[in-house]
Amino acid sequence: MKGYYLGVDIGSTNSHALITDQRGNILGFSQGGPGNHEVVGYQGLESVLSDITHQALKITDIQKGQLSGAGFGISGYDWPTERERTLQAVETLGLQAPLEIVNDALIGLIAGAKFGWGVAVVGGTGENCWGRDQQGRIGRVTGCGYAMGEYGGAYSLVIKAIQAVAASWSKRGPDTDLTQAFLDMTKSESPTQLLEGLVLERYAITAEASKLVFQVAAKGDKVAVQIINWAGVELASLANGVIRQLSFEDLSFEVIMVGRLFDGGQLLIEPFRTTIHTLAPKAQLVRLDTPPAVGAVMLGMEQAGMNINSVRQNLIDSMKSVI
Repeated sequence: MKGYYLGVDIGSTNSHALITDQRGNILGFSQGGPGNHEVVGYQGLESVLSDITHQALKITDIQKGQLSGAGFGISGYDWPTERERTLQAVETLGLQAPLEIVNDALIGLIAGAKFGWGVAVVGGTGENCWGRDQQGRIGRVTGCGYAMGEYGGAYSLVIKAIQAVAASWSKRGPDTDLTQAFLDMTKSESPTQLLEGLVLERYAITAEASKLVFQVAAKGDKVAVQIINWAGVELASLANGVIRQLSFEDLSFEVIMVGRLFDGGQLLIEPFRTTIHTLAPKAQLVRLDTPPAVGAVMLGMEQAGMNINSVRQNLIDSMKSVI
């Protein structure tokens, strides 16, 4: 089907919009800040949607009425009861094309899985996992993090590291070079000052500090290595839950690794792989090497009745020339 297609990836930290033609050629790409309604509210979601969509349209000189389909992967869209309000936010764009909204983990799966089904695990600021089978049946976790016992994302990894520093300070746990790393980061003069500052909220340590944990682990610190191993196992436990829901245990399927945390390499990926393979030995781990917005475009193409398999590779190749 001829026309132009819009794909939008709304994240908890960054958001992206992508416009392509029917062959999968990238025509416009834009980016903005967080749009998760749990972080910025629905008005914030509407604002980011408007900003990045209109940026992408302006780059391409394409009008909204020329779009033939649109797909949206939205962080924070976790429950059926949120669909109406999330659709209302998307409808403020005034699009006339058929569209669909899904949780952002699913567009990572669509972008990364050769045939559009399997399991996607998100290791970003937070953590999430969704999957779908060949019939379109969905499996998922809550996506609600600590409150629901789901761990492994960058923020939970940082919290675990700070807990290790506190345990070292109080002699409940072993010494760790993480202490000095956080002292340097916050310019604290002592572990006591560091912990006091954290408790009294004088310091704000964000998920970005996960990079520091990987740096310390790379130098051989056993505590930091154990924390990254813990994160890999926890992320894998999310995948294993979805694998059981979809009865994938004996199948050959793809597990798509989405998010910057997986850039940490084998210290994280190896325990992740081992834990999944204890349940599903034929699972194939695939690192998503294209922006999830590519999956959102494919979702939009599906709404217009296109066969996305015919354009998947060109979309991915075309995207490489943009980023």
